[in-house]
Amino acid sequence: MISNSYQEQVLVEELEAIETTEIMELVVFNDDFNTFDHVIETLIRVCKHSPEQAEQCTWLIHHKGKCAVKSGTYQFLKPMRDAICEAGIDAKIL
Repeated sequence: MISNSYQEQVLVEELEAIETTEIMELVVFNDDFNTFDHVIETLIRVCKHSPEQAEQCTWLIHHKGKCAVKSGTYQFLKPMRDAICEAGIDAKIL
């Protein structure tokens, strides 16, 4: 017979594995001070967007107030979020 503590440990490990691989989105928010060119250049440099993709995202940010510019795990997105924020652009992982 398997002990309850062993079963609980296995379940906790499974839950932790699921949480760490959850797909999230890197969302960039509109502001009143960054230029289109700055946001486009940042998305190209940080997220490896094509110029067309970066421009489309920038227009969505401008008109809708935000845009999911990349998806992936938290660990994958965090360095990109940090670099975007260091460029003076508001971004969050959601």
